[in-house]
Amino acid sequence: MQNTMQSMPFDGRALINGKRVAALDGQLFDCISPVDGRVLTQVARCSAADIDAAVAAARAAFEDKRWCGLAPAQRKRVLIRFADLLQQHGDELAMTETLNMGKPVKYARGVDVNSAANCIRWYGEAVDKRYDEIAPTPSTALALITREPVGVVGVIVPWNYPMIMAAWKIAPALASGNSVVLKPSEKSPLTALRLADLALEAGIPEGVFNVVTGYGPEAGSPLALHMDVDCIAFTGSTRVGKQIHVMAGQSNLKRAWTELGGKSPNIVFADCPNLDKAVEAAIGSIFFNQGESCNAPSRLFVQDSIKERFLEKALALVPGYAPANPTLPGTVMGALVDQVQMKTVLGYIESGKLEGARLVAGGEQVLQDTGGCYVQPTIFDGVKPDMKISREEIFGPVLSVLTFSDAADAVRQANDSVYGLQAGVWTSDLNKAHGVARALRAGTVHVNQYDEDDITVPFGGYKQSGIGRDKSLHAFDKYTETKTTWIRIDSPV
Repeated sequence: MQNTMQSMPFDGRALINGKRVAALDGQLFDCISPVDGRVLTQVARCSAADIDAAVAAARAAFEDKRWCGLAPAQRKRVLIRFADLLQQHGDELAMTETLNMGKPVKYARGVDVNSAANCIRWYGEAVDKRYDEIAPTPSTALALITREPVGVVGVIVPWNYPMIMAAWKIAPALASGNSVVLKPSEKSPLTALRLADLALEAGIPEGVFNVVTGYGPEAGSPLALHMDVDCIAFTGSTRVGKQIHVMAGQSNLKRAWTELGGKSPNIVFADCPNLDKAVEAAIGSIFFNQGESCNAPSRLFVQDSIKERFLEKALALVPGYAPANPTLPGTVMGALVDQVQMKTVLGYIESGKLEGARLVAGGEQVLQDTGGCYVQPTIFDGVKPDMKISREEIFGPVLSVLTFSDAADAVRQANDSVYGLQAGVWTSDLNKAHGVARALRAGTVHVNQYDEDDITVPFGGYKQSGIGRDKSLHAFDKYTETKTTWIRIDSPV
């Protein structure tokens, strides 16, 4: 079964107005697997003309109300069917994700597929359970406050969690009645295309959900600049996120929501209730998904009195994260997404050594004979706050260990970052936990755990980690307009 799935054919054509289509100019690009360097398929290299076609299809679908005009209960049934189809095709989607971007198949199936399906199902269930408002006006007026879909939503998602990131955006956008044009990363486009196939099979009308593939400057920029796109939702680097906001302003002042980078601090106090658990969480969270997570706790702050004991325990766990072929069921750390990202990560490792940090684990490319992109789990000790590896998002399996003296010192160092996505606090002192959590400038603060999560809570960050929130009911705010209808009442009574 596994060998069959690894050789399965992939359709790299875009999906516009319910049909799989080549790019209008016929251009293609190779989709290369980071597992072994082989070409999985060729993918449509869409450009501005293809974006125009996809947006026109989405606009027509929105204007004739083939989706937004359905009763909420009808949209709910379709979205739940969509989620069910993801689960039914879970093995195929998981292997596609693994071959396309290198994550272990056990996590692609157990985390990515399940999370994406759960997200779509949750927003489907929410469609007919949200109520509008009536304002407390005088008896001479009736003021209705209603939510309406914003219209055509452009979605640009990254390569690290292709299914989950897509689901976080398309689910509330579709649930609200919008039409969507999704551009996945050129590094991992294959599962997005299958999602669109399954959406059609579930009953989402043609034109409502379109997928265009290609490179950022050729396909992403035209989508962000498009005058007939009402909202752009983006997850990716802070550098590109800033460009998205500029393009939104340069065009039609479309709403722009950006979930961006992170350099999340993980703070372990000497009174941590379970040091072994803290070590396991710190190591497991930074090396999960090969460190290619915006919320990875890449800055580990350990109170100076327990640093050596913590580090000893951490180093003992590192061999368990040795990179291996991610298509094998026992693999826990796979390949980086491509050669470019691997070289970037290795460059940061070299920078850490040059700036004087102490390399205590990993730091090398491995499995070179496979043709894949594998880097050892890496830990630097003696990291200073001004070092490059402590300040910039690496997006790889690299952990920087720093120390602090007390709570004030920990907060000061943790907040000394342009990012503010997530943070962790480990302490037995309830007052300290609340005080530090309140002082940290981050969208999510984990206490005595790291990365526990649920669709019911919002995800997003402070500062240059972005604008807006994914997940939870708060996500509906991004894809709807708030309308007030004020009705004068001249009562005859």
